[in-house]
Amino acid sequence: MKALITGGSSGIGLEMAKLLSEKGCTVFIAARNKDMLKKAAEQIKNCHTVAVDLSRQEKCIELHDKIKDIDILINNAGFGAWGEFVNTDMDNELNMIDLNIKAVHILTKLYLKDFMAKDRGHILNVSSLAAFGSGPLMAAYYGTKAYVYKLTTAINEELRMKKSNVRVSVFCPGPVDTGFNRRAGVKFSVKPLTAEYAAKYCIDRMLKGDMTIIPGRMSRLTALLSKVAPERLILKVCYMVQKNKGTK
Repeated sequence: MKALITGGSSGIGLEMAKLLSEKGCTVFIAARNKDMLKKAAEQIKNCHTVAVDLSRQEKCIELHDKIKDIDILINNAGFGAWGEFVNTDMDNELNMIDLNIKAVHILTKLYLKDFMAKDRGHILNVSSLAAFGSGPLMAAYYGTKAYVYKLTTAINEELRMKKSNVRVSVFCPGPVDTGFNRRAGVKFSVKPLTAEYAAKYCIDRMLKGDMTIIPGRMSRLTALLSKVAPERLILKVCYMVQKNKGTK
């Protein structure tokens, strides 16, 4: 089998690449930083690297044209930003939307067509526990992850109705110890899961064909409560949680 993992040079993406390699997959990891890609490849058997900026639409299309005939696509690349919406940098947020939403959308569509033609394959889109609520102080990031969650679950149902053998899953982790919080400018307010645990849980569930994958009992409980608790209460709690994360 062959797997393509975006954002595969560090964190959860790197751990997923290691796991799939151990299962016998040839792994392609895509990210912007060439030095990080090189270091990551040294830790993974049967690994190929692609340095690419997926926040650019044409680069997403070029990636698909370059890497064909894969069995697994994992859209993991993404980042967040912290602060009041009125004060956060708009250029940074637009770049985040391009990476968190547009790249996922483009790659999912292109590879889904390939997978449907041969009636097999797995697509895993990495969302977040943030998808289950609005996020004061991380408004744009929460919005991007809600898009990924809604898009993926809708595609899953379309495939189910067609009785397709293609599997599309969405991964919604809560706090995980990766480089994400440093780029977003936040610190965790609760003890995070390890990237190794989150990746293993996700890969196991993906290969079983689960639609929504949430690692950690507390995160699964949080997702459940978000569906029944009053929206204003959720917003208030989320605001307080995000306020405590701020490092500035």
